[in-house]
Amino acid sequence: MNALSSGTVAAAARPQRSVLDFLVAHGPELSLIVLCIGFALSTDTFLTFRNLLNVLDQLTVLGIMALGMTAVIVIGGIDLSVGSVLALSMMVMGSLANVFGVPMPLAIVAALVVGAVCGAVSGLLVTRANLPAFIGTLAMMSIARGLANMVTDGSQIVGYPDWFSAMSINRHFGFLSITVALFIVLTVLAALYMKYRTGGRALYAIGGSAEVARLAGIPVKRVTLLVYTVCGLLAGLAGVVMSTRLDSSQPSGGLGYELDTIAAVVIGGASLSGGVGTIWGTLMGVLTIGVLRNGLNLVGVSPFVQQIIIGVVIVLAVAVDANKRRIR
Repeated sequence: MNALSSGTVAAAARPQRSVLDFLVAHGPELSLIVLCIGFALSTDTFLTFRNLLNVLDQLTVLGIMALGMTAVIVIGGIDLSVGSVLALSMMVMGSLANVFGVPMPLAIVAALVVGAVCGAVSGLLVTRANLPAFIGTLAMMSIARGLANMVTDGSQIVGYPDWFSAMSINRHFGFLSITVALFIVLTVLAALYMKYRTGGRALYAIGGSAEVARLAGIPVKRVTLLVYTVCGLLAGLAGVVMSTRLDSSQPSGGLGYELDTIAAVVIGGASLSGGVGTIWGTLMGVLTIGVLRNGLNLVGVSPFVQQIIIGVVIVLAVAVDANKRRIR
């Protein structure tokens, strides 16, 4: 009788457990759907074609940086410097093009190189100087922001060629700008690499246990250095994209973006302890932040209140991650 009762209880609990597992596993997607439904009911303009295009345009910069941050967090690291590296890269590009007369394509390449170098320095601080990632990238954040202001003594640079600004303005096929297309292509490539390539799977091994990964033959320090370098490169690319949107370079550009970038990755289901995270999840996180900011603007919520709401969302996302095992 006791055995029969126990079996009945277990059978009844099984569907509840399956539903709970589903909710935890698909939290980012479900959260995004709930937000979209809520804002669609709150304002008539949210689901308009024009507004949805605005959401895509607005999240491109954040999305590009979040791709690099995903890899960093998957290996168990963190990069607080991406916003400052974005600013330094765009200032170097603007200075070379508008002050020194360097052709714009070469100035763009220089911006990407600057971003990659900053990322590489952060990686060296972590792998060679043995600094905690938090401290190493915090130092780079301060250095890069200072250099961004020194390039033009704190002044912005305005006025770029029409073709450059057109990359984020002109819509091909009626909806797709070059910068959005670039983000989509990078997202697909990053997702394929993380899931199917040996190098991508090595990132998860390092995040799970760096020592075990090293014993398995994975060059942990070299891969870590490469991951930070790519993260810096993508921050530099994000700086170029931001300049196309603003038609200017500003030393204050990207201020606070490092927090939004980390938030997008965490909201997407990545674990700050490493070893967990996907590009698809990050895309959901980026869309969630983009939709949340856009919807709150449409319903007239103060930017200061928006910061509080974003902070609460981050807390909830990290709390869910910290309690996943207990929930399951």
